[in-house]
Amino acid sequence: MAKRFVLTLVLIFFAVVTVAAQSGIGFGPQIGIYKSQDADGARVMPGVALRLKFSELLGIEGSINYRQEEYTSRFATVTAKSWPVMVTGLLYPIPVLYGAIGAGWYNTTIDYKYNFPPGYLGGPTTISSETKQEFGWHFGGGVELPLGSVAKLVGDVK
Repeated sequence: MAKRFVLTLVLIFFAVVTVAAQSGIGFGPQIGIYKSQDADGARVMPGVALRLKFSELLGIEGSINYRQEEYTSRFATVTAKSWPVMVTGLLYPIPVLYGAIGAGWYNTTIDYKYNFPPGYLGGPTTISSETKQEFGWHFGGGVELPLGSVAKLVGDVK
């Protein structure tokens, strides 16, 4: 029962529901998997995507995702929050396979918090956060499989 529930959730997150099957407009939830260089394991990064298909060969996708990582030591906690905003051009050599190239605006906020014991240097202290914004390019490819007439299962690597 638990495996079926998890599988259903995964399919819901990967499905991009088409607003009108003939129009080439798709909108839906998105889920990504990432592993930071110094992290112990992979994490999930949820988001949303809007996909427009102009013809059998060309499309475009806009997406925004969110991830949060926390690093803790004895006296400090660092929380990193990231929300990339991406626009990706799609080229379909065959109807279910596409190549992707695009640009992203990568936003990262880092919060620092010192966890000193009460009475030691004033106890817990939060230092103001800092936010960085960077522009970058991405490329990759993927598959877009129809799930009936109103939904698609999309998987890609960027």
